[in-house]
Amino acid sequence: MRPMTSGKPRPVPAPAEGGRAAPRDLYSRFIPREELSSFESWSFGDVSAGAAAGPAVQGSDAPIDPVELHAQQLRAARQSGYQDGYRDGLVALEGFKQSFASQTTTQVGALVRSVGEQLDALQQEMARALAATATALARQVLRSELAARPECVTQVAEQALDALLLSARHIVLRVHPDDHALVALGSAEALAARGARLVADPLVARGGCRLDSDIGLVDASIDERWRRAVASLGSDLAWQDGVTAAAPDVVPGEAQEPGDG
Repeated sequence: MRPMTSGKPRPVPAPAEGGRAAPRDLYSRFIPREELSSFESWSFGDVSAGAAAGPAVQGSDAPIDPVELHAQQLRAARQSGYQDGYRDGLVALEGFKQSFASQTTTQVGALVRSVGEQLDALQQEMARALAATATALARQVLRSELAARPECVTQVAEQALDALLLSARHIVLRVHPDDHALVALGSAEALAARGARLVADPLVARGGCRLDSDIGLVDASIDERWRRAVASLGSDLAWQDGVTAAAPDVVPGEAQEPGDG
């Protein structure tokens, strides 16, 4: 407590002779209550805060060093440039990733389509090669079968007669001369039933026949039957070696061709 007094101060007694202070009475050590008008408590302030505030106040009045100011501005500019560059780099990286993904997708799609087209072309080529091999083998087997069993021509003749309409008249069955006796013997009943006349024709290859009538023609020659059979397989291999199969001329009123014998 720091006492606060009011009124006139008490006189300080003069020192005694000889340089020594005269002894004061007991009352002089205290301040009477009546002489105290007011008082308040007092304590030490924050010494560290005052000490820290001192240099700041002193520094604010001091002039700013241009070199230090330039260094601070340079550091701030570098930091701002780094942040801007980092942000722009992220944007550029994201754009590059999207562009790269789009280009990669396009290239992969084109590659897949190209591979698919090449596979389709290879499959078609393999199918053509397989069909050519199969037809060549079938032709060889059929030739061997006709040579070993020439009597099969009778079945071809009967099928040709069955394919001709019942209303047909003036029927002429043409076969190879070497097949004439086989057909005359093996298909005699079928020829008699349709009133057909059997004629040997060297222009007709062995194993086949041709039927002429007043309403149309039935071409059951081996060449024509073979051409139609291999055409269904996508092949143009002719029955005769060195000959390209071609579609026959359309004959008006031509009857349906009989099945293979």
